[in-house]
Amino acid sequence: MPQGTIKGFDGEARTGSLLMEDRTEVHIDPTSLEGSGLRFLRLGQRVKFDIVEESGQKFARSLRIVTL
Repeated sequence: MPQGTIKGFDGEARTGSLLMEDRTEVHIDPTSLEGSGLRFLRLGQRVKFDIVEESGQKFARSLRIVTL
């Protein structure tokens, strides 16, 4: 399961982006958070996720916080 770092997140719109370890940008939309229990993501927070590709863009799904 890939991991990445939150690059930006708008809590009201529930959208944003994250950077994978290879610096690829992945989009976050409201469906990224469905079933995760997450309501807010912080800049720099580490997450793991699944990836789906839609219309040539990568989207995160099943986001989970990485705990150290």
